[in-house]
Amino acid sequence: MANLIVVCGPQAVGKMTVAESLRDKLRYNMMMNHDSIEMSDKIFGFNTPAQREFNSLFRAKAFEMAVKHNVDLIFTYVCAFDMKEDIEYLESLKNLFEQAGGHFFFVELKATLEERLFRNETPHRMERKASKKDVEWSKANLLQDAENHKLNTDEGEKCFENHIKIDNTHFEPDEVADRVIQKFGLVPNDKDKKEYRFGV
Repeated sequence: MANLIVVCGPQAVGKMTVAESLRDKLRYNMMMNHDSIEMSDKIFGFNTPAQREFNSLFRAKAFEMAVKHNVDLIFTYVCAFDMKEDIEYLESLKNLFEQAGGHFFFVELKATLEERLFRNETPHRMERKASKKDVEWSKANLLQDAENHKLNTDEGEKCFENHIKIDNTHFEPDEVADRVIQKFGLVPNDKDKKEYRFGV
């Protein structure tokens, strides 16, 4: 019975590095939102109809396979909490895993805009996300979304039963991961490294 941990938050908040820490501490498999984005961009071009459709199919199939083969998974996601379709998408993932007997955990990260703008240009981010190498574009996209969308929940707002919100402005990824593991009582899998981070 597969579990799903969604690490959510605005651009450059640190989702990837927190997810990587959780992956290594729990020996869960991991899919970044950019895994499907970069692959579909490479094949079909940036933000084309084919790219958007392939991106959606890629993710859906990955979740389907995780449930079918009992693979605990971590997924990073940017949610616009003001958009009904984004909330419904997360609820559909929750239902998919819970109906198969697994659990759904929602980790929401927030950080200051200043810190996010700094993290937007870190070498690790550039290395793992090809589309972010255009720093001027990614900065403009970050600022535009911050202005136009609600990318974090309000104080005291809770979207899911297993929902933790962490301001990670001043925390290292390992510290955040440890808080998540403690909060939800998560136990590491007994997996060989090749089974959860092959080629990374």
